[in-house]
Amino acid sequence: MSITVKNMLDAKGRNVVTVGPDKTLQEVAEILNQNRIGAVVVVGSSGNITGIFTERDLVRAIAGKGPTVLQQPVKSAMTATVLRCREDFTVNQLMEMMTGKRFRHVPVEDGGKLVGIISIGDVVKSRIQEIEFEAEQIKAYIAG
Repeated sequence: MSITVKNMLDAKGRNVVTVGPDKTLQEVAEILNQNRIGAVVVVGSSGNITGIFTERDLVRAIAGKGPTVLQQPVKSAMTATVLRCREDFTVNQLMEMMTGKRFRHVPVEDGGKLVGIISIGDVVKSRIQEIEFEAEQIKAYIAG
């Protein structure tokens, strides 16, 4: 049994918090806090992904330029090269991608459209479920 991104999104939901590239870092920090999330996807006027902005990006911006950076647009501090996945990706593929590239959030696209986001927490939760299922199968097989 291999859990896919589609399975994860069906279970957790497909809601993605997005912002425009001209929102200030202060506004985006408030959005992150209000939604209790670690990342927002930055989208252009046509809804296409132009970047991703995470808590790490916020810390890096403030540490590098001081608190006045909070008035700058998010496009000045976002990660513009966004790692993406599709719904047919497996948990193992995501784990490899996320650990190899050191990303904790990966937007999910289908036909060029944003359809969800997966966090490293989602991947860990799914992998634990997968291992628990396998363990139950082995126990049932042994019990005969």
